[in-house]
Amino acid sequence: MRKLMLCGCCLFAAATLLNDRAQADAVADFYRGRNVTVIVGYSAGGGYDLYARALARHMGKHVPGNPTFIVQNMHGAGSLNAANYLYNVAPKDGISFGTFARGLAMEPLIGTAKVMFDATKYTWLGSGTNEVSVCATWKSSPIKTWEDALAKPFAVAGEGLGSDPDTFALMMRNEFGTKLKLITGYPGTSDMNIAIERGEVDGRCGWSWSSVMSTRGNWVKEKKIHILVQLALQKHADLPDVPLVTEQAKNLEQKQILTLIFARQALGRPYLAPPGIPADRAATLRKAFMDTMKDKEFLAEAEKAQLEITPIDGEALQKLVSDVYATPPEIAKKAAEALK
Repeated sequence: MRKLMLCGCCLFAAATLLNDRAQADAVADFYRGRNVTVIVGYSAGGGYDLYARALARHMGKHVPGNPTFIVQNMHGAGSLNAANYLYNVAPKDGISFGTFARGLAMEPLIGTAKVMFDATKYTWLGSGTNEVSVCATWKSSPIKTWEDALAKPFAVAGEGLGSDPDTFALMMRNEFGTKLKLITGYPGTSDMNIAIERGEVDGRCGWSWSSVMSTRGNWVKEKKIHILVQLALQKHADLPDVPLVTEQAKNLEQKQILTLIFARQALGRPYLAPPGIPADRAATLRKAFMDTMKDKEFLAEAEKAQLEITPIDGEALQKLVSDVYATPPEIAKKAAEALK
């Protein structure tokens, strides 16, 4: 009997191994010689674009079959165009995935943008970093501190409904009474930065600190910008003396509203594929993403480009989105009102 049981276990293990190998071979056969498209919801040159291009240069070697990764910019409506495309149009076979504004995942709960997706149904692959955003103004602006923002009028740049610069600017105005004017419609980070330099606007609110350092680190070193407030649930180690937005909450309810709005920051630089892609390819892309985050050549490139890397895996992101969607309706309603 023991021999029979041992034989049965061996046969089961062998069958499992063969099945795993067959699945791995099938994935490799699918990807071999093909191109994988990485959709970026912004114009070239900004933080999302830089992260995606660095990822694309290294992720292919971690996918069985070693496909070539190609970046495609699809800017518009604060990256909403890319979000809707990935959900409704992009092939659902694992041959494309993308990145868009982390806050768009919350739009169905608290936003006003015309979304055509259910964020819980995307195939979340992972994030390159847990983000802290800031509100910053140009050196010549009279707005130099959080107290100035509460007392004096100023203008900030935005991208479109649902994007961080628009969402966070509206929150600051509606929840705290800051005297800002939102000028929206810029295609991406590079365009907003040019507008700041030209004096079209005083600054922007909802600018990832990692993006500041990777695209305009010289502005920080040369003290060309003022950092008014950190827009996240936790402070960044680089900014211990800059106030945190949640510290400005006047009561528990307002803190709950701010927590819902800034939960998006944990999504960082999210990468996600369309819903319903085959399970083995979804698992492959998730693993390849995290393997890339540990790749020495990728990390060396990221360090050189000053791209902050604090990765979060796809399963954690999937759970985070599901948990956020379980927020009590009354809090979600008040958070939505703060963003109008």
